[in-house]
This record gives sequence, structure tokens and C-alpha cells, in this order.
Amino acid sequence: MTESVPADVQPIDPTGWLTLPDVAERFEVSISKVHQMIRDRELLAVRRDGVRLVPAELVANQTVRKHLPGILTLLHDAGYDDDAVLRWLYLPDDTLPGTPAEALGGDRAREVKRRAQATGF
Repeated sequence: MTESVPADVQPIDPTGWLTLPDVAERFEVSISKVHQMIRDRELLAVRRDGVRLVPAELVANQTVRKHLPGILTLLHDAGYDDDAVLRWLYLPDDTLPGTPAEALGGDRAREVKRRAQATGF
């Protein structure tokens, strides 16, 4: 997927990562349920050094951020793979402010969803 972001704009790193067993423990579900959530695009996991990890900002207490599953579906439908979705979520955006991933935890979550929807057009 080619993104319409200037090449000199670099995504920032998530503030932390959770392993899949960590997510299962936090959600109080089995590891197989976490794998199912990833397959169903309810949760994003990427490989780092051979280990699947979830950005900590995408997890809220015992569930995923409210609008995350919809955003993941919209971006995947627009042709983004998991790494491109991660990049999109962590590109700095002064109009939010911060990154889309950070905005998911606040009152700008619907704006992030609207922007994800616009990527398909």
C-alpha cells in the first residue's frame, strides 16, 4: 500500500508493547481468544524480533479502544497491511494533536475513525 504521507514524516514508536499472553491476562481471556481477536481485526499485533506484540495504547483496561476494530477494518479494506496500519496509527498529526493512536483514548476518537474512512477514497 502506498501512503500519501511525505517520506520525511516518520511514525513515532508506541509507548509500550504487550505480548499476547499479557493481553490475554489483562482481558481475562484465553490466548486463543486473543488470536481470534487479531484474526477478526478487533486488535492489531505486529511481529518484532519474531514475537507478536500489541501496542499498549490500543488496550484500555480490559478491552480494546472503543473505535479500534472499526478503524482496523477500514484501513485493511483500503489495502493496508498490519505494518502499514501501525504506521498510520503512529504518524504524528498536529491537527489531533499527537498521533491517531493517542487520540483513540480521548474525545478525538471519532475524528480518527472519520480519517480512516477517508483513506479508502
